[in-house]
Amino acid sequence: MAKSRIIVDCDPGVDDAIALLLAFASPDEIEIVGITTVNGNVSLPLTTRNALRITAMAGRQDIPVYAGCSRPIMPGHPREPSVHGLDGLGDLGVADATHAAEHQHAVDFIIDTVLREPGQITLCPIGPLTNIALALIKEPAIADKIKSIVLMGGAVFSPGNTATDAEFNIWIDPHAAQIVLSSGIPITMFGLDVTRHATLTKERFDRLERDATPIMKTAIAMMRYYGGGDPSLHDPCVTAFLIDPDLFKGVDATIDVDCDPKGAYGRTRATLVKSGASKGQPVCHVITEVDDERLFQLIDRRLRLL
Repeated sequence: MAKSRIIVDCDPGVDDAIALLLAFASPDEIEIVGITTVNGNVSLPLTTRNALRITAMAGRQDIPVYAGCSRPIMPGHPREPSVHGLDGLGDLGVADATHAAEHQHAVDFIIDTVLREPGQITLCPIGPLTNIALALIKEPAIADKIKSIVLMGGAVFSPGNTATDAEFNIWIDPHAAQIVLSSGIPITMFGLDVTRHATLTKERFDRLERDATPIMKTAIAMMRYYGGGDPSLHDPCVTAFLIDPDLFKGVDATIDVDCDPKGAYGRTRATLVKSGASKGQPVCHVITEVDDERLFQLIDRRLRLL
C-alpha cells in the first residue's frame, strides 16, 4: 500500500496524542505534512500547546503545527468537564515545547496544501470538523482535490456519549459535520460504533508496560488518567487504519447530522446503501468492526519504536 500523505486535524486530548505518536512511529505507511488544531477536548490555546508538546516529546519538531478555529461555526452547548484533564494531557506535567506554531491559520494551510498537491492529501480529522468545513466553505475547489477524509466522529448504530446522545466531536460542531459529510469527498468514518471496542484493559496496560521506553511510559500515564473516565482509545483507530486497513470492516451509508438545538443535537443518522445505489447522495464508509487484539498489538509494537 502506498504511503499516505496526511494532515492530522486534532484537539489533543490524550487519545489524539496516542494517534499522533502511532503515526510518528509508522514512517513507512504515513507521512504527516502538517498538524492543525481546533477547539474541542480543551480550548484552542491548549490543543495547540498540546500538539507542540507531543511533537517535541517524540522529537518531531520538523512537523509544522497550525492553530485553527477557536469556536464552532454556530454557538453550541458549553463544554463539559474533560476526561483528558485540565491541560488536555492528563495533568501530568508534560514538558512544554521550545518551538512554536506556524503563523498561517490552519484553514489556509489546509487549502494551500490540497491545491498544491491535488489528489495526494488525505485529511485525518480526529476532533470537531470546524477547520475542514471552513476550508470547504472558503475554497470549494478543494473538495475535488482531497484524496479522502478518514475521520473520528459520530455514532450511527450505537448510543452517543453526550447529553443529546451524540458523539462528542460531532456534538461540538454539528453544522461543520453536516458540511463535511455532505461534501461528496470519499469519507471513512470511525465512530463510537467501532471505537468503543478499542478498550483499555488491565491486560493491555500490563503488556504496554513491559520494558516500556520513556515515551511509552508517558503515553501509558496519560492513558491511565484518561481511562478512568473513558476506557476507549477512539482516535488511534484512524491512524491504525492508515497502517493496516485489514484490521477493520464497515458498511456504506448516507449520513445526516441533527443540527436542531431543540432536537438530538449532533446526532448522526445513517441510511444503509448498496454500492452504487445512493441516488446521488454522498456515501460514507462507516466502520463497524475492529480486530481489537491485533489493534493493541500494533500500538504496542509501534510505540516501542519511538
